Amino acid sequence: MSTHAAERRKSGWVEFAAVVMFAVGSFRVISAIAYFANSHKIDDLSNGLFSSNLWAWGLWDLIIAALAIFAGLSLLGGGAFGRVMGYIFGVLVLVQGFTVLTIAPWYGALAITVGLLVIYGIARTPPGVGAS
Repeated sequence: MSTHAAERRKSGWVEFAAVVMFAVGSFRVISAIAYFANSHKIDDLSNGLFSSNLWAWGLWDLIIAALAIFAGLSLLGGGAFGRVMGYIFGVLVLVQGFTVLTIAPWYGALAITVGLLVIYGIARTPPGVGAS
């Protein structure tokens, strides 16, 4: 087995974490578009962080999307920014999974599993190893 093949096998977890980051970014962009369009399908957010200012919610989602997409690109390149953001996003998904576990058990269990896999994958792969 060549050295390149061994490095390629190590980076599979990093690629998984990067794909999860890209998925988070993509869904947040779609969510931001819905906020910017002032969709009638959105529930009452008057008690939320940004009150009923849907443009602020859209901007918030775009910021999260940009962080997730740049973290995914950084992970693929073996960068430290992607690793740190991967850990942060993984922990946040874990916490959210536990908070919704009693309301939506399948979603909560799936979120916990994905969060654990992202954290495990980043922790298992040595720093500086990317998809290249």
